[in-house]
Amino acid sequence: MRKEIFRLSWPNIITNVTVPLIGIVDLSVLGHVDKNPALYIGAISLGGIIFSFIYSGFSFLRMSTSGFTSQAYGKNNNQEIFYTFLRAIITALFIGGLLIIFKHKINNLSFYLLSGSSETEKISSQYFYIRILAAPATLSLSVIYGWFLGLQNAKIPMIISIVVNILNIIFDIIFVRFFNLYSDGVAYGTLIAQYSGLIVAIFFLLKQNILFNNIDIKILFKIQKIKKFLSVNRDIFIRTITLIFAISFFTNQSAKLGNNILTVNTILLQFLMFFSYITDGFAFAAEALAGKYYGKGDKKKLSLMINEILKITATISLIFTIIFIIFGKNILVIFTDNKNIITMCSNYIFWIYTIPVITFLSFIFDGIYIGTTQAKAMRNIMLISVFGVLVPEFYLLKNYMGNNGLWLSFMSFMLTRGALSYLFYKKTVIKDFVNNKIN
Repeated sequence: MRKEIFRLSWPNIITNVTVPLIGIVDLSVLGHVDKNPALYIGAISLGGIIFSFIYSGFSFLRMSTSGFTSQAYGKNNNQEIFYTFLRAIITALFIGGLLIIFKHKINNLSFYLLSGSSETEKISSQYFYIRILAAPATLSLSVIYGWFLGLQNAKIPMIISIVVNILNIIFDIIFVRFFNLYSDGVAYGTLIAQYSGLIVAIFFLLKQNILFNNIDIKILFKIQKIKKFLSVNRDIFIRTITLIFAISFFTNQSAKLGNNILTVNTILLQFLMFFSYITDGFAFAAEALAGKYYGKGDKKKLSLMINEILKITATISLIFTIIFIIFGKNILVIFTDNKNIITMCSNYIFWIYTIPVITFLSFIFDGIYIGTTQAKAMRNIMLISVFGVLVPEFYLLKNYMGNNGLWLSFMSFMLTRGALSYLFYKKTVIKDFVNNKIN
């Protein structure tokens, strides 16, 4: 079991770690242009916020596809694997098309909510209008990643992701350095890289004999399957939007405490982001394996997998805690050489020591819930954790503890997510086995 977990985990970890490289390269190439680099960096930062919100919101496409596919794989139901892919890819292309059609309205709404100088907003809009054309490819790739993961194959998504990221970097440099297209060049780089990645993905899809079947419209649009597909995606969407709200709430409250605190908290959050890149690799493995054993109706192997993956990630969280304690202050230098900011970070750095041991449970159980398509439970856990813990606790503590109160509220939110995930698991997934609802 441990071998199987690591087989699925390491490609996902590599995939996750390569993702931030694009943002680093974007900033690097624009940071060295001759013509007002701050203007173009600000423009793609604003545009990046918009796309982060859009694609995070539609991440349910990957999650639900992974869950439904892995369950069908566990049942050896090739027909359902085929139609799961079709339903998901049609949905991705439909949503991608809508995003392009309504791009002007989305852009106007985005800059109604975001603030920047008129010149920054103008350049950012141009960046948005170019990059949004990649929406069908980006969302389709999300589905394809989830589908292959559901088939217990993490290497193909890793290969596609690496190709996309490398091409993105190459085109960034070409368009910005050689053609002086600046932020537009970064957008074109992303656009071409996404469609190039889709071509590579189609190459791998063509090798899957399971996809070469006649399409039965009645099966494709079977009411019971469509209702479950929409229900799961709806609940994952609500869960994801609530999570985005939690991160935005933390950032917004940090800003209200002053620019220095905003800078400090943004830097310290990078420790959480980095840890999540590692842990999510195991969470993705949990998705694939939980779905497979859930689909098979094999409670024993599902429990064995969960116990094993929790042991592994608990050990990793302890290792990261030790690393953060020993090297945390040295790592700060990577993000800034400003002594004042480093000193301020040092005043709150003890919070990052708690990140690994408090957060790993919520990350892993997210994977388990996705694999077993317990989206309603995921939704409820997130709603309770955000609106029952994070928000009220912050307002109770803010006048007494300031930024420490904000961090305490945020870590309480993460702890509640993990604890409730464990409790809800007993009442949802295990209950399904007891009541013989797995079919």
